[in-house]
Amino acid sequence: MRLIIAILLPFLLFFTIGKPFQGILCLILQITLIGWIPAAIWAVYALSQYNTDKKLEHLSG
Repeated sequence: MRLIIAILLPFLLFFTIGKPFQGILCLILQITLIGWIPAAIWAVYALSQYNTDKKLEHLSG
């Protein structure tokens, strides 16, 4: 579900993973049509990092 959000509404993903400042920056980038593609790529990358961090926390704790 978060992957779909990352592609369609990249700024919203950052709010769901607890990074509101990056969400605001992503929203500013997403406002332009040209900036929407880099915003989506950034959101997918951030989601990947978030999932990796959660897996590592689960293994260590």
